[in-house]
Amino acid sequence: MSITAASGQLDSAAAQASQPGGAAGFGRLMAAEWTKLRSVRSTVWTLLLFVIITIGLTALLSWLTVSNWTGPRAAPRDARVAADPIGFIFGAGIGLGQLTICVLGVLLITTEYSTGVIRASLLAVPKRYPMLAAKIAVFGLLMLVLSELVAFGSFFVGSAILHSRVVVSLSGPGVLRATLGAGFYLTVLGILALAVGAIVRHTAAGISIVIGIVLVLPILAGLLPSNWGAHINAYLPQQAGSLVYAVHQSSGQLLTAWEGFGVFCIWAVLLLAVATYLLNRRDA
Repeated sequence: MSITAASGQLDSAAAQASQPGGAAGFGRLMAAEWTKLRSVRSTVWTLLLFVIITIGLTALLSWLTVSNWTGPRAAPRDARVAADPIGFIFGAGIGLGQLTICVLGVLLITTEYSTGVIRASLLAVPKRYPMLAAKIAVFGLLMLVLSELVAFGSFFVGSAILHSRVVVSLSGPGVLRATLGAGFYLTVLGILALAVGAIVRHTAAGISIVIGIVLVLPILAGLLPSNWGAHINAYLPQQAGSLVYAVHQSSGQLLTAWEGFGVFCIWAVLLLAVATYLLNRRDA
């Protein structure tokens, strides 16, 4: 029933888009994409898993750290947490939670190819790229709202638990930027994953590629000779993008927080450009 509703909205969008009111036509496309997105159970469950993993892991690790603050061999760890509490709060939670966003971004487009819904979507609009643009807009807005809620939720939960040992405040240097940046990073990561899914059009391959970009490429770049490997590593998508939710700049860091985020956005834009080109060139 949900697919029928989405198809009906797409048919209306096609009729509207053929008229001068293009903005209204794009609004109908966004409404249809929203119907498709929220009617798929995997989307709801993946987003719920993202929230639970990110905030839950932050709370668990913060509680374990505080509980064992004076335990054996705790001094080096406690010193690291005290020196960079924001890095600790966002480290493991976002590090694991981002994988669910990688999966969701790919699934959002590849499931339409596997089920054949993409054909109805493309037949309902006179041009192909507005459909992809509407999908990106809807998913991007959803991810921005949810990611910021999760980022601030992780911060407040983590800082509240760590408060007895380390005082963390949004008014601290770079803290508000890092918290907002965590949401920005997750949003762009989801869009990047969607672009990869649109390029490869295969769920398993798309997820493997995106997770490889996030987890494997930084490791491989770390094996390169330091004189030029450091420059390659600095401009990789995940390495550059993650700088925006870091408070402290590490020694030898080549990019600032916003420069790194800009590089990350460029990667996403380039992949979206490739996805749009292939969408117009290939059969559904």
